[in-house]
Amino acid sequence: MALGSQPPEPEWMALPSGSCCLKGHIHSGKPRGSFDWVADIETYVSRPSPEKANGHIILYFPDVFGFFTNGLLIMDEMADAGYTVIGVDYFKGEPVWLEYLGYKKPKPELSLEAWLPKHVKFANENVPGWVDAVKQKYGKAGTKYACVGYCFGAPYVANCLAPTSSGANPPCDVGAFAHPAFLKEHHFTNLQRPLFLSCAETDFTFSTDARNKAIDILREAKKPYHLQLFSGVEHGFALRCNLDVPYERWCKEQSLKGIVDYFDVNLGVTDEKVKKAQI
Repeated sequence: MALGSQPPEPEWMALPSGSCCLKGHIHSGKPRGSFDWVADIETYVSRPSPEKANGHIILYFPDVFGFFTNGLLIMDEMADAGYTVIGVDYFKGEPVWLEYLGYKKPKPELSLEAWLPKHVKFANENVPGWVDAVKQKYGKAGTKYACVGYCFGAPYVANCLAPTSSGANPPCDVGAFAHPAFLKEHHFTNLQRPLFLSCAETDFTFSTDARNKAIDILREAKKPYHLQLFSGVEHGFALRCNLDVPYERWCKEQSLKGIVDYFDVNLGVTDEKVKKAQI
């Protein structure tokens, strides 16, 4: 390598968010969580009912739509399963549905390519501190942590399942992502905690070849994982499906159920539920 030259940038395995990430349906419903500020970043907090609370926390990393109805309702559903769910607004109140799409009024003068870089930079620089601050503010002795990310949020899940830059243990005990973006090979090779992959058979950002390569990396290194793969749906299915189409609704619901079940079994929540049922 010539003096002063830099190694080539690793290729993407899951591509950066693209036009396919802007499609989908906005769901109806009234989110029940509350908003807080953690590490100077707006944060959504959805809590379980006391009788269902398991004492553990899910960190939520949103797709490019950020804090929109669909995502907030997903967090509420995870809270219904017993978790305190805490989501980060790394778009600082400028999600793509406002900045690029408008509210049912597209803004063609703006482009996703122009919108993404500043938000990627902010998220990369601030998510680790936000995770630490969430733990300090909401965590207790015995709290275990899971994390979930959709599209844009996938690399932050992978980072939470790998050792920190200082060499400390991974911040989370288990993680999941659906229709991921922005992933490179190191996101899979560095994993030290179980990963759940919820994927669409047809996905521009995470192609069949890329998905197979990721699974090969995990399998050959004997890393714990589970792949959930749906035919007949595309990128965004787990958040922005058409609820009026029964199969699309089912895929969305099975994705969420699979993620929560995987968290339950890896955090020991399943055992706790069995014990309660036996009392």
